[in-house]
Amino acid sequence: MLDNLRDQSDDSFFKEEEPTPETPEQKPGKIRRRRTFDQVTGMTAFQRFVLSVMFFLTICLLGFMLLVFTGKIVPSFLF
Repeated sequence: MLDNLRDQSDDSFFKEEEPTPETPEQKPGKIRRRRTFDQVTGMTAFQRFVLSVMFFLTICLLGFMLLVFTGKIVPSFLF
């Protein structure tokens, strides 16, 4: 799958973009639209949900392991 990654890559990514023509300055009262989180990540709502659940489970597991290693809790299944 990743064997021909260099062959598949497009050199246009590394080329400099052509300069855009000068745009008129924005009026002080005009508000620029901000990009939404969907546009920034390029992910659907379900993909973001799955990712957040995976992060949550990872943090829960790391917290549990930290408590066991420091001796704050002792799971009953160990003894």
